[in-house]
Amino acid sequence: MSRVHDALRKAEQMAGETGPPVQPAPGAELAGAPGVIPAAGFLELLEEVPFRPAPEALLIDLARPHAPPAEEFRSLRTRLNHLQKLQPLHAIVITSPSPAEGKSFVAANLAISQAQLSDQYTLLVDCDLRRPVIHSLFQIPRSPGFTDFLLGNAPLEAVIKRVAGMNLCLMPAGSMVKNPLELLNLRQVRVLFRELPKLFNWVILDSPPLLFSADANLLGTIADGSLLVVRIRQTTIDTVARAMQSLCENNVIGVVVNGARAGELYSKYTYYYSSYGYRERESETEDAETPADSGGESQS
Repeated sequence: MSRVHDALRKAEQMAGETGPPVQPAPGAELAGAPGVIPAAGFLELLEEVPFRPAPEALLIDLARPHAPPAEEFRSLRTRLNHLQKLQPLHAIVITSPSPAEGKSFVAANLAISQAQLSDQYTLLVDCDLRRPVIHSLFQIPRSPGFTDFLLGNAPLEAVIKRVAGMNLCLMPAGSMVKNPLELLNLRQVRVLFRELPKLFNWVILDSPPLLFSADANLLGTIADGSLLVVRIRQTTIDTVARAMQSLCENNVIGVVVNGARAGELYSKYTYYYSSYGYRERESETEDAETPADSGGESQS
């Protein structure tokens, strides 16, 4: 039996020891192992962390739910949830052609937006094992995380953190490894991402840029779909074409355009103001980088 199933069995045993099973939120049941296990049984095993994003992370401001950034990610969320009703779609890869185009920024904010729905549990996984940034955005430890689970150094419930007061869970990248691609080729990865949608309605994978490693291509074959993030005034038509060719085209569910200013044309999916405070400071944001990732997401 896989270690994923071991974690589910442990959750079931814990629920039995502590009394009657907790009723799951609508749509949040765990099916797949013998019987039906409430998601709450597994979630009770997870360490809870506060929602304390880094000031420079530009994550959705929960105190301003109607601000334009939050509205745009809700629009993206709505389109994805509609698409989910038409086809099996739970695990999606967020990637970009090149670094600094906003993939981690989009992945984190989309995960927060999905987790704001009362009947959905969302897991954000940092699969960028070369330059991980999710732990920095949410100010949580990098390890134990994804790599520690794959290497057998930590159980599943130890590598996932639950954000307090939200239906959001985080799986950081974990300890540094020398061979990320070889690790992603392990059978455990496919088993993990086959089982995680039984725990979470959405599993959002932040992956490396497409044109700088083969990691995103491999993850795209495992996930149900891929979203490609491009940046206005930076991403070229040539790099978009090359990125699309490197992916399985049938698995690309859309393109997110990042870095547009108010009044500019934006994509069919979403856009984000170049200044979170709605001020014109483009010259500052073009060169800004996130912590722990020199090729990471721009302050868009």
